[in-house]
Amino acid sequence: MRKILWPFSVPYDGVTRLRNYFFDTKIFDSQEYDFPVIGIGNLSVGGTGKSPMTEYVLNLLKDTHKLATLSRGYGRITKGYYDVTPDSLASEVGDEPLQFARKFKAVQVAVCESRVEGVLNLRSKSIKPEVIVLDDVFQHRKVKPGLLIMLTAYNDLFYEDLILPAGNLRESRVGADRADIIVVTKCPEELSLDQQQQIKHRIKAYSEASVFFAAIAYDSLRGESGVVSFNTLLEKEVAVVTGIAKPKPFLDYLNQKEVKYTPIEFGDHHNFTDAELADLDQQKIIITTEKDYVRLRGKLKKAALYYIPISFKLLYEQADFDEKIKDFVKSKELRFYV
Repeated sequence: MRKILWPFSVPYDGVTRLRNYFFDTKIFDSQEYDFPVIGIGNLSVGGTGKSPMTEYVLNLLKDTHKLATLSRGYGRITKGYYDVTPDSLASEVGDEPLQFARKFKAVQVAVCESRVEGVLNLRSKSIKPEVIVLDDVFQHRKVKPGLLIMLTAYNDLFYEDLILPAGNLRESRVGADRADIIVVTKCPEELSLDQQQQIKHRIKAYSEASVFFAAIAYDSLRGESGVVSFNTLLEKEVAVVTGIAKPKPFLDYLNQKEVKYTPIEFGDHHNFTDAELADLDQQKIIITTEKDYVRLRGKLKKAALYYIPISFKLLYEQADFDEKIKDFVKSKELRFYV
């Protein structure tokens, strides 16, 4: 199939290379900032863990700086700039921004297709954010973050992939050269130092960025009333509902917990119809991802709804990774506001 689709990848590659050339040579303008702007993104289509990385950075800096995070708001039915609050609707602001707003009450969360317009709106507020974290911004080159973090999944490494539609890459592998930090995500926790060195060697052919390795850490099962034990669900009828790019790791985790379930899968950022919600409400127990939970919360009257939060776990050199983020912020943060 990839061989069949490869001819269609050639013009796509040409267009993206030309676009990047125009930005690299300043034919196209790219907005830079004199305050800390951290960008998070990837070369491939979905499933690398951008949301957990965004939350990791917010957690790292939230006690020392006024923060804001800006996303496009995938899956929303609205357009333009929106401030996101814990009471916003996922259909209006997107599931991931709503997840951020519910978790980080002190962080300003906003969505806007135009990152330039979004940053301008955030910085025009009476309480200006000192640091802005841009979610999924690698290909949005009209802004140039001072620090750019690129993610690539361990089971789908960018240097082994092909450009759309033959593969999953949004642009050529050489785009990795723009990254300041590359994080290999969704690694097995037992990843050896030798395996890490092999991956670093392959990445070095495309980028001089610092390389780190991270695994996904699953939190406790939760419902509206708090933490729930998996043991209470054993031998019960359970449906697992996912609307994410790559649900397999989530399902594998549930298999480890020996939960017997029926999988119900939807596309990434899926907006549930009334008919789909009515069907789901016929289930007795539903386990879902945190991202899907914010879209389903309050819409099911009968089904018991549970979710599992996830986070990033740096396997090695976490202190070094944290220090790189903090050093960048320290080097760029403003002393006076205008």
